[in-house]
Amino acid sequence: MSTGGTGHAEADRGEQGGVRTALSGLTTRGRSFLAAGVAAAICAYVLGQSDLLRVGLLLAVLPLVCAGVLYRTRYRVAGSRRLSPARVPAGSEARVHLRMDNVSRLPTGLLMLQDRVPYVLGPRPRFVLDRVEAGGRREVSYRVRSDLRGRYPLGPLQLRLNDPFGMCELTRSFSTFDTLTVIPRVEPLPPVRLSGEAKGYGDGRQRSLALAGEDDVIPRGYRYGDDLRRVHWRSTARYGELMVRREEQPQRARCTVLLDTRGLAFEGAGPDSAFEWAVSGTASVLVHMLERGFSVRLLTDTGSSVPGEGADGFAGANQESADAAGLMMDTLAVIDHSDGTGLSRAYDVLRGGNEGLLVAFFGDLDEEQAAVAAKMRQRSGGAVAFLLDSETWAREPSDTARPFDRSEERLRMLRESGWTALSVPRGAPLNELWRQADRERAGVVAASGGEGPA
Repeated sequence: MSTGGTGHAEADRGEQGGVRTALSGLTTRGRSFLAAGVAAAICAYVLGQSDLLRVGLLLAVLPLVCAGVLYRTRYRVAGSRRLSPARVPAGSEARVHLRMDNVSRLPTGLLMLQDRVPYVLGPRPRFVLDRVEAGGRREVSYRVRSDLRGRYPLGPLQLRLNDPFGMCELTRSFSTFDTLTVIPRVEPLPPVRLSGEAKGYGDGRQRSLALAGEDDVIPRGYRYGDDLRRVHWRSTARYGELMVRREEQPQRARCTVLLDTRGLAFEGAGPDSAFEWAVSGTASVLVHMLERGFSVRLLTDTGSSVPGEGADGFAGANQESADAAGLMMDTLAVIDHSDGTGLSRAYDVLRGGNEGLLVAFFGDLDEEQAAVAAKMRQRSGGAVAFLLDSETWAREPSDTARPFDRSEERLRMLRESGWTALSVPRGAPLNELWRQADRERAGVVAASGGEGPA
């Protein structure tokens, strides 16, 4: 037997265990027949009734014969599993396709197929497969759905074999399994200009020399189609061939998305908790900025960045965009609370240079951590903060009481340092807060006499 996403693998045929394995598969009916047969044989011996002894032997032998025949049965069956899709947002459904192939020359009997799935994905699927002819196949499918992000194993597949009399039932397990990745929900965001920088390539204010390939050196060799006005005659005389000055090109705009994962900064759990909202918001911003052509980096309070080291941890250029987005989504699918108490490690990463736009999702901030967050703005071309205060988040929408809110003081500290800071009420849609952040930034720029948003 075999299973897998695209291939096959050998299954456990249960050859070890012998008689014990066969007898352990007796059903309630089989055990009842065996017990009745033994009892009838004992009574026949005591009473001297030969006819009753024959009946007792028949009752006792029948389940043993069925168990032996079923145990010696060798079905050569291959199976495979296919997920569609293998990465699905929380709250959405994925379909699992199962395929069973009879690769032997003999037809199979009645088979029961079941797949192991975690309880959060739904009930365990079971299918009854009719007689599969030699070389035939059967295809079935089922749906799974989870409101909680994470990585969930599917499998291994199991086949239950039954004898025609229902005396014995044995299970044959496949050896491989697949993994379903449930990523955070991604909310489409409107195309606003929060950083004061132009998006992606082409019209940014910063420019850098082209270093895109091995040939882009100072100077580089002449290529067909190059403007002859760019020929560098001194280098041409030195190298004995036409050399041209390398051209300037816009620098790719950068965006860092900071996610506060401190356990003490968030209260509650479940799909409607503040932390899950922050994770979903982080995923939405990452996807949105990648689609706009930004080089994007995911940073946490622990100082770790995704997709990783190299080029300051930023990724998203050309063909790398899909891979970078997938890696970030896989990281957010399993991200959990950290044991850290502060944001100093993230600040150490950010103070290394100009990081472009900074978008942060903070939990509860005390005065000390609010001061650290305020200093992050000094190294950023633009900064937007979404503050998920536990008191604000826990307050019901119908609650009209307005006690002193500690988050107001934290928002004031962030705004005074240059952040566009917003408090996130319970269940607020991110796209509306995204527009609100753009309006507030535009108002600050207009009040300071600067240029408004494009």
